[in-house]
Amino acid sequence: MAADALLLDLDRTLVDLQSFTDYGAALADVRDLLGSWDVADVPETDWDAPTMACMSVLHSLAGDSRWTQVSEAIARHERAAIPFSTVMPTVGTTLPVLCSIPVGVVTLVAPDVVPDVLALHGIRMGLEVDVVVGRDAYVLPKPEPDGLLAACEYLNVTPARAVMIGDSRWDAQAAARAGIRFIGVPSGPGALDDCGEQEPSFAAAVERARA
Repeated sequence: MAADALLLDLDRTLVDLQSFTDYGAALADVRDLLGSWDVADVPETDWDAPTMACMSVLHSLAGDSRWTQVSEAIARHERAAIPFSTVMPTVGTTLPVLCSIPVGVVTLVAPDVVPDVLALHGIRMGLEVDVVVGRDAYVLPKPEPDGLLAACEYLNVTPARAVMIGDSRWDAQAAARAGIRFIGVPSGPGALDDCGEQEPSFAAAVERARA
């Protein structure tokens, strides 16, 4: 069944910002702010330990008054990485297809960072991407389904008619919880074992979703 809308992860699916973000320094900033925090119950994935810790603390603090301050501390390092980020293979050749179908980007990255990193790589809001659902203090992040469901609502598509494309187990789990078909584009060997459908490239995943 061909998808009526695509939901796309940002990092290591459309662009690679993560590899150039100093999440180790971001984590040090978070520790300065919080000292300690409860560890979230989230799935393992192939991120390095500082990245995992930063994303986990944002999950743990959802709805907490300290969330915004912590998010901004991490976002400073994400913004600094924008000029060094790279577009993922085959994304450029797929942009005409993205113009022909509703597209939402659902990401753990700060929402004000996303348009700038997309624009740097020629991915335009309002053309290739219709809506961005970034991290938010009051929207539970992936691996929870809330962001994906919010994107479906904005795009006026039922979850059963959407496809999520991503590179991590957090993407796969969020899609499963939302009742959305998932197609993985693993960033490394074994990264998405047992997570269902997979393709070797973004272009192949989009083609499969549209078939």
